[in-house]
Amino acid sequence: MNFLFSAINPIAFSLGPLEVHWYGVIIASAIFVAIFLSMREAEKRGLEGDSIIDIALWALPIAFIGARLYYVLFELGYYLQNPDQILAIWNGGIAIYGGLIAGGLTVYWFAKKKGIPIWLLLDILAPNVLLAQAIGRWGNFINQEAHGGEVSLSFLEKLHLPEFIINQMNISGVYYHPTFLYESLWSLLGFFVILVLRQRKHLLRRGEVALTYVLWYSLGRFFIEGLRTDSLWLLDWLRVSQALSVILFIGGIVVWFIRRQDYPPKPYYLEGMEPIEKEKLTEK
Repeated sequence: MNFLFSAINPIAFSLGPLEVHWYGVIIASAIFVAIFLSMREAEKRGLEGDSIIDIALWALPIAFIGARLYYVLFELGYYLQNPDQILAIWNGGIAIYGGLIAGGLTVYWFAKKKGIPIWLLLDILAPNVLLAQAIGRWGNFINQEAHGGEVSLSFLEKLHLPEFIINQMNISGVYYHPTFLYESLWSLLGFFVILVLRQRKHLLRRGEVALTYVLWYSLGRFFIEGLRTDSLWLLDWLRVSQALSVILFIGGIVVWFIRRQDYPPKPYYLEGMEPIEKEKLTEK
């Protein structure tokens, strides 16, 4: 089968001199979906839905800053020689792990400040963040970035991919692994798996929904990262994201085990806010 290559225009539309990129539209859509679903779930678990918006107003800009700083730190040699490029995010250089770390710390700070149980809040947010990641990867697809190594056309055809994906994976006449798709599908599957597990009575205790997210994403990211061509490197043989994935996966298991030893045991996720917690939150 012969494909006529026609790359998707990264510009969604123009408003006078302002060009709106598909990448921005997709990321904004992903954020909206995550906030909407988190608000609904927060209300079911005894929190005010508006608290999710308040968190987003703080966490999102800090997460974007963290994503950029993470990338700059691991490419420090280049940016020390080209300091004018540090703020040039339009040239690429956003690391999702940096965003998750910065955003997660912001959520922790906000929860402590407002008296919201941090593990319950993370449980509410976790699967929706994973869904946002699944959606956001399609921004990489439009930009023809975050792809893997070179592959043949026949390889992509054997994956039974739609023609528009195969065409977009043709960059300057060379076909590449659609690693954006691998991660998007892995994250989407994880979203549904976590939702199913989260709704099972007497299964996941508070904090274990968020830990399931950590285990799921870090496991998939470790293997997918090994296929990518744009990795940040810690050493000549060690990719940063793979190293962090291993740390997060092992750390998640350890934290899960330690928390399960607590007595009295942690409340189950579906129990939501306990009366005493609601009282403290109301007082604040």
